[in-house]
Amino acid sequence: MREKQKALLIGVNIHHQADFSYSMKELANLAAACQIESVAEVTQNLNRINKTLYIGTGKIEETLRLLEETNAEIVIFNDELSATQIRNLEEELGRRVIDRTMLILDIFATRAKTREAQLQVEVARLKYMLPRIIGQRESLGRQGGGVGLKNRGAGETKLELDRRKIEAKIAALNKELEALVSQRETQRNQRKKSGVPLVSLVGYTNAGKSTIMNALLRRSRQSFNKQVFEKDMLFATLDTSVRKIKLANHQPFLLSDTVGFVDKLPHHLVKAFRSTLEEAATADLLIVVVDFSSPNYQKLIDVTNQTLKEIGIENVPVIYAYNKADLVDIEIPQLKGESLYLSAKQEVGIEELAKMISGRVFKNQIHCDMLIPFDDGRLVSYLNENANVLATSFDDNGTKLTVECNRNDFERYQQYVI
Repeated sequence: MREKQKALLIGVNIHHQADFSYSMKELANLAAACQIESVAEVTQNLNRINKTLYIGTGKIEETLRLLEETNAEIVIFNDELSATQIRNLEEELGRRVIDRTMLILDIFATRAKTREAQLQVEVARLKYMLPRIIGQRESLGRQGGGVGLKNRGAGETKLELDRRKIEAKIAALNKELEALVSQRETQRNQRKKSGVPLVSLVGYTNAGKSTIMNALLRRSRQSFNKQVFEKDMLFATLDTSVRKIKLANHQPFLLSDTVGFVDKLPHHLVKAFRSTLEEAATADLLIVVVDFSSPNYQKLIDVTNQTLKEIGIENVPVIYAYNKADLVDIEIPQLKGESLYLSAKQEVGIEELAKMISGRVFKNQIHCDMLIPFDDGRLVSYLNENANVLATSFDDNGTKLTVECNRNDFERYQQYVI
């Protein structure tokens, strides 16, 4: 493991935000996820961000003193900085300057496992870099007068070439990404044709989405290799995982686990992951997973809802799963309207969650009797796997089933309905 670097955290509290201290704590957690140790922090109350240096000149002097005392090598800012601010701050502080967006991009780059996720992160990183190409002063020549490339200084020429390289790389990556997105779209359309409902887990990072998915997989007696990665860390899951869940006396449904959200999630990342997150847009039901043990859980809900709105996900039925409720002094499981208080880690409330899901996604199922000839035993197996078989009996003509099934299967096997 690489040795942890030391960092000084800096944040500006605009108009005395109530959740500012939580935002700074989260910045420290993001830094820790990048193997960076936060040794001190500087905060300032302002009506607006300083366009030149982000913070006031007085705070620059305080920061310089702290840098000497702590030997911090990096200064991390709690907001996205402009190219000008980064250049000015590095000149003033004599240290490497990074912002919240850079931290999140670094975490995503480290955690991305599938080719699609890696491409999405790289596109977002390059788009972030594009307006921030800062040439070092010693490599920049004076700009020449007039117009045209021949009259430009060496520095400007180099910057333009760098920009062109980045733009060309973004175009190439987007082309490869489009092919993967098209493949995902085909899979999505096939799932929709099957008539099997899709339920999507969404929510703030580290709220417990993967833990809930694994708990439901265990309930449906799925093999261990079907489980998804779960860990108490920010952005443990970047890749959308889809699993088929079939609980006792229930029809199957598909459950997808999506990338977690975070406050000030870089818009380049939101845009890059749009194709992945659109899995949730086609869902029949969203389960918004909330870390109820967080004192700022309402803020986490607000960020989740705002991010969903940015992606264009609206008018999809929602269940709120208040996870980690075992860490709060309330009785669990507890159901209040469309909200369920549970503990995925303790698997308390998972059965109630399954019932809520079934009650919402299977409410339009068709109840019917079918008589299936003995020589069509594969259909009996199919219905046992993909419908809710309420009763089975036999007569001279075949197997009689009383089932609840989706409209697709009802219409497909209409000839057997009695």
